[in-house]
Amino acid sequence: MSATSGEVVAFDNVGLRYGPDREVLSDVSFTLYPGSFYFLTGASGAGKTSLLKLLYLAQRPSRGAIRMFGTDLITLPRKKLPAYRRRIGVVFQDFRLVPHLTVFDNVALPLRLSGVPEVDLEKPVADMLEWVGLAHRGDSKPATLSGGEQQRVAIARAVIGRPDVLVADEPTGNVDPDMALKLLRLFEALNRLGTTVVVATHDVHLLRKVPESLIMRLDRGRLSDPTGALRYPPRRQTTSGPAS
Repeated sequence: MSATSGEVVAFDNVGLRYGPDREVLSDVSFTLYPGSFYFLTGASGAGKTSLLKLLYLAQRPSRGAIRMFGTDLITLPRKKLPAYRRRIGVVFQDFRLVPHLTVFDNVALPLRLSGVPEVDLEKPVADMLEWVGLAHRGDSKPATLSGGEQQRVAIARAVIGRPDVLVADEPTGNVDPDMALKLLRLFEALNRLGTTVVVATHDVHLLRKVPESLIMRLDRGRLSDPTGALRYPPRRQTTSGPAS
């Protein structure tokens, strides 16, 4: 982790508006620390997705400051953003798998885009599919998978590059409670490797499933701190998780 101050991400009085409308995020300040697990919660329309877009660099704020991995992103030239995006894994609620690619090729896609030679793809992709319980589905197309299987493929694709930060937008919204718990355990395993995890959810039952998690709550674009998430220091990490 290259952030010299012990932080991964820091927002300082960030505001976001779309066009002339009122701000969808107002005066948002928080720090994410290495190896911590965060839930971002709030009612529909509270601004969760907008905040996540700022986190995975799909959107720039209207005002305020954002630091990531020790770098001021507000002044960073746009041509340098892709290098930072590659350090962030994103799991979308609607999966966003490439329909004409197999499961194997969907998971391999980030490695191919980063220039990993074909000869070096087989083992890490196979290991990742084994980790998410889909080793037998590598040759399948997304349309033949269940919702839970598609979500696990999306998670595998998001984490194949061992990101410093994993951002998940309502990842359990399209699956049953048993599968939701399984997905959550995958996030926990990655978190134990040292990845900072941020899961946006409206499901209050999930919040109790990860005892060491921290909660950030959005209400009409403003952030509150029910568990001390905004000032929580890094916790001890372990080294169990997916195979290298």
